[in-house]
Amino acid sequence: MCRTQNFYGHGKLLLTGEYFVLDGALGLALPATVGQTLNVKYLSSFTTHLDWKAITSENGNWFNAKFDLWHFDIIDSSDIKQAETLQKILRQARIQNAHFLRDREEVSVETKLEFPINWGLGASSTLIYNVAQWAYVAPFELLSKTVGGSGYDVACAQATGPILYERKDEETRWSHVNFNPIFKDKLYFVYSGNKQSTAEAITLYQNAPNKDKKIIEDISKITQELVITKSFNYFKKLIVQHENIVSKFLQREKVKDLYLKDFQGVVKSLGAWGGDFWLVASDMSAEETVNYFYQKGLKTIIPYCELVYYADSCKSDKSDKSGESGKEVV
Repeated sequence: MCRTQNFYGHGKLLLTGEYFVLDGALGLALPATVGQTLNVKYLSSFTTHLDWKAITSENGNWFNAKFDLWHFDIIDSSDIKQAETLQKILRQARIQNAHFLRDREEVSVETKLEFPINWGLGASSTLIYNVAQWAYVAPFELLSKTVGGSGYDVACAQATGPILYERKDEETRWSHVNFNPIFKDKLYFVYSGNKQSTAEAITLYQNAPNKDKKIIEDISKITQELVITKSFNYFKKLIVQHENIVSKFLQREKVKDLYLKDFQGVVKSLGAWGGDFWLVASDMSAEETVNYFYQKGLKTIIPYCELVYYADSCKSDKSDKSGESGKEVV
């Protein structure tokens, strides 16, 4: 008899606080309407293997691996680096829960992304969260002891709307916040066409010589004001202030100055600078905004409402994909 389990985690967007959230800055993070599923099948068997298959958003097979269930040793894989990362996650889950996958069963896992893997919306964080649900372990501990990071993305994986995220003294704090701007029809997410390595970006930030506690305070203040403002002009002003702070700290030019000087609006890099998505705030019509970026060779322009998840207004059934019990794991 076949037994199954199904898990789901939302993708992520960090609107404010990139880099600095690692050192305690308050960040505004947004769960995405797209994420990743993890489906598990169990069959009674005299062999004890874990077969893993990862499917892309285009239904392609991008990773396969087979592990034994005694020590999660790698038997076979299509990508040894990916397999070693997954092995580390599975072994840590076993450390946190000694009973994880101890039954004598054949286990088959299939994960499926709902977004292109090069979009940087959280392929790793949704995996961490889904495995944590499956193993019934603490997701933030699983993250910190495997792939690392600030943890805001794992918070987004289980969030039902925008959140304020803070990490201090190795402790994570997050809470849902009423951020639903009345001018959201003027906000867009534009894919830059580049995938930036989060790990490399974190290393760059951590090795920066000019860290200042005041920067953390300034970023946190911008986040707090961004959440409550009802003025589109002030929202844009805050975005520019945030970009100026990060640009000066990293000693890198802003994306608007580099590529979009003639754009009638503001542009903010999200996450690791140099890749993934930009937030665009524009007074132009939707058609004019889309045409502008099309002319620049940027074809992925997503309206705010289509990419940011709100449980009370989402038309999909993703809120029912949180595992067998539907319990939020914090």
